[in-house]
Amino acid sequence: MNNALPSPTRPRGRPPGNPPTRESIVPVARALFLERGYRATTLRAVAGAAGVDPALIAYHFGSKKGLFADVMQFQCADALAVDEVLGGDPATLPGRLVDAVTDLWEDADFRRLSTQGDEATDVIREYLERELLARLVEFLGGRDATARATAVVTILGGLIYTRYLNPLATPAALTPAEMRTVLTPALRAALAPRPRTAR
Repeated sequence: MNNALPSPTRPRGRPPGNPPTRESIVPVARALFLERGYRATTLRAVAGAAGVDPALIAYHFGSKKGLFADVMQFQCADALAVDEVLGGDPATLPGRLVDAVTDLWEDADFRRLSTQGDEATDVIREYLERELLARLVEFLGGRDATARATAVVTILGGLIYTRYLNPLATPAALTPAEMRTVLTPALRAALAPRPRTAR
């Protein structure tokens, strides 16, 4: 006769007490994604490295793709702090936009994360559209805000593509300061209100 008590089952979902927050899990996951790559990193490995139950990872992030998205978005948010970029002198906004993008992409670890397949591409696209483009539209206001914000994000997207994702020799050879000088006039024109046209 087996009198051994059954082992208690571990509850699913958010654990009781004060478990590690999603913000404390993200740096651990980031280190593993950098070390092993997206495909070789498992949620179980992240949970083990963070000292938490895998159910907590699923609770906070839903999936490995969700966790990876948070890793990249936290880094985007740190470097491309939209409130800070938009909150300064409007006259120097074009330069701040270029600096924010180059500060983020000059980071070697972020560039390694950005090349980890479609998951990284999706995150970058969503961040540019939902965070930067949407916030620019709100910031600029007026009847032509969407057109102006779209022009700005298109220029910055071109910077990302031709300097970092699929580098062309000339943009890649420029320093961030030189890139700011080159792109500031185009961004200033993109940000300027459009003149009304006669119907």
